[in-house]
Amino acid sequence: MVVDKSSTSPNALEQFVILAKTTKGAACTELVKQALEAPGVYVFGELLDMPNVLELESTHKVYLNTLNLFAYGTYKDYICNQKDFIELTPSQRKKLQHLTIVTLATKSKCIPYDSLLKELEIKNVRDLEDLIIEAIYADIIHGKLDQKNSQLEVDYAIGRDIRPEDINVIVNCLQDWSSACEGVLSCVETQIRRANAEKNTAMLRQIEIETEISNIKKTLKTQLQERADGTEEVMATDSREAASAGDKGKKGQKISKGKHSSKFWLKS
Repeated sequence: MVVDKSSTSPNALEQFVILAKTTKGAACTELVKQALEAPGVYVFGELLDMPNVLELESTHKVYLNTLNLFAYGTYKDYICNQKDFIELTPSQRKKLQHLTIVTLATKSKCIPYDSLLKELEIKNVRDLEDLIIEAIYADIIHGKLDQKNSQLEVDYAIGRDIRPEDINVIVNCLQDWSSACEGVLSCVETQIRRANAEKNTAMLRQIEIETEISNIKKTLKTQLQERADGTEEVMATDSREAASAGDKGKKGQKISKGKHSSKFWLKS
């Protein structure tokens, strides 16, 4: 049985899952080996769930162990317990090293070269950087090499398979996150209500101030009008009084002229 190894699509594992429905025993172990080596296959949970693959526990346990290793483990796990796994080909070793980088990336976004050299059992930095670049080109991590600080800066990493026993931990984590979000949402809603109340109070106060200003303007206008009317009355009264005084002066002058005239004729 030969499976196409050129597929790098997200459904690259699907062909192995389909074949596992009808493949048993030694043929199933060959299928597992091909899945471990196939480019673009970095998750194995669906294959691990297949009944024919689970049967390898009693007939070819090292193959099932190796499949679990690629699903959940690291290169360090392989080195420390090689007797429990099949002997890996160079391409399988490299894939497991790539998956180990992914695991380290989930724990830290800046991974020192020293940690990578130790976890990947690599002797020099040049080979390490080549391996990292291959992982980036394989699109399982995004990041850059910080050669000045001797570290890998990770921007993105694919998700690996989740152990069944870790599901409860993830559920609890999500519940805690959901509760925290609800708390933040409640706080935001409280702040919104408070802000709206303060806004309404400010608007009412603004209306009151505008009303007071309008009333003051009306009062000032009335007072100015009354003052202007009073000034006009005073001016009119003064004019009448001046005119009356002028009339009296003229009469006096006429009377005075009449007396002088009579004296003149008497003298002659």
